[in-house]
Amino acid sequence: MLKRHNSRECETHLVRAGFEPSVAKSWVAEYTALSRPHEGTTRTLNAGAERLGRLCRRAWAMLDELPPRSRRNTPQRAAGTTLVDAMMALCSEFYRIHRRPMYQRLSGRFANAVRIDELLWSAAERWPGVLPSRAELAGESRRMQADKDGRELHQGLFVSQLCADASIGNHLLGSMLAPTEEARERLDEFVAKGALDLGTARVEAHGEVGYVYFTHPHYLNAEDDETLGPLEVAVDLVLLHPRIRLGVLRGDPVNHPKYKGRRIFSAGINLTRLYHGKQSYLFYLLRDMGVVNKIFRGLATPGPRLPGAETNIEKPWLAVVDGFAIGGGCQLLLVVDYVIAEAGAYFSLPARKEGIIPGCANLRLARFLGAKLAREAILFGKAFEVESAQASTLINEVHPRAELDRAVEDFATRAASSGLIATAANRRALRVATEPLDTLRQYFVVYAAEQAFCHLSERLIENLERHWRAGERTL
Repeated sequence: MLKRHNSRECETHLVRAGFEPSVAKSWVAEYTALSRPHEGTTRTLNAGAERLGRLCRRAWAMLDELPPRSRRNTPQRAAGTTLVDAMMALCSEFYRIHRRPMYQRLSGRFANAVRIDELLWSAAERWPGVLPSRAELAGESRRMQADKDGRELHQGLFVSQLCADASIGNHLLGSMLAPTEEARERLDEFVAKGALDLGTARVEAHGEVGYVYFTHPHYLNAEDDETLGPLEVAVDLVLLHPRIRLGVLRGDPVNHPKYKGRRIFSAGINLTRLYHGKQSYLFYLLRDMGVVNKIFRGLATPGPRLPGAETNIEKPWLAVVDGFAIGGGCQLLLVVDYVIAEAGAYFSLPARKEGIIPGCANLRLARFLGAKLAREAILFGKAFEVESAQASTLINEVHPRAELDRAVEDFATRAASSGLIATAANRRALRVATEPLDTLRQYFVVYAAEQAFCHLSERLIENLERHWRAGERTL
């Protein structure tokens, strides 16, 4: 995956693609010099970053001289691949060597809880070229996904290396469990009004129950960059509300002709935005380190804690599956505590047909279905009807559509009125055996890098065009 090219091979590819021999020779000489082994220290960080950043900026400028990726001829494709591979190999090694001094500077020597997006933007500003800036990725987002060379690969490799260090990775994951600033600012308003419309998400408080609704009707409540922020704020508000004891996740009615007026839980990631290049790689990290992990673990509390202990503000969650829970929707079922489904509904993880990793389902699904069925679902696209025996380990109750609202209300009333004594303590104890924070950190070592390569792969575009007729769909 991280292929190193020898100097002669690099120069040959670049010249055959049409670059001036002197330009190719100069870039290869600089690349070769940086390829020599070196030790990384705090003292060498800035000097090394300056040299690497300069080389990467030159490489991206050369890539911009080539035609868009999908329209390159064979020599041009070879040259583009050579430049991208060379940068990725150098950058990954640089991140590995310098991850600790880099993170110390970005987090104030672990004193500050820095969200992953803030961390990446700060790193790009401090060490230009070593990581992509907001402006650079905004420019790349104007391209179709098939025409991106992959600036976002830097982000995936960097986060993977951060998570490979236990103290850094666990601190980063803990930082992502902090409440969002918007939730803190709007908590009093939510408590006073009992409901907030956040755009692509709604949140309501009814007695001791908090309801979070997915509201993306044009896309069957699919998830994307536009839904992620509002959803996390809504989840934060339920967790922060002093009188709410139980959270409920449910989809709002959609306007798709086939399901018009019906509630749908979630269609997973927004493949239309993805195909058109408008879906960021950062979405995957923010989603699974942030809102999904908050549903599973709650909100981090400030102050010291025992080594390995989780002392979070957490509450149990109910998911209500109307219609279907596809992809990311299915992933949410793996982190809630109870699932009520509509008769005839189904859940699936169509990652095989999309070409991406289905979030943290690879880590969690086997705990419910067993390893064999989990592989069949993830690798071969098996769907599960909620009434089936195979689905019974994930679905707690199934009711006809006409009776679903009453079933949800009855369960919420029973659960809240029971007092939910020691719920948080028991959730923490269950995670010790199933998924301690350090296990999730180790998962992200693999996930952060592999998902970046999947997100930018040509095979993803081929899959979307073959299985989803993506070329026929417009934003």
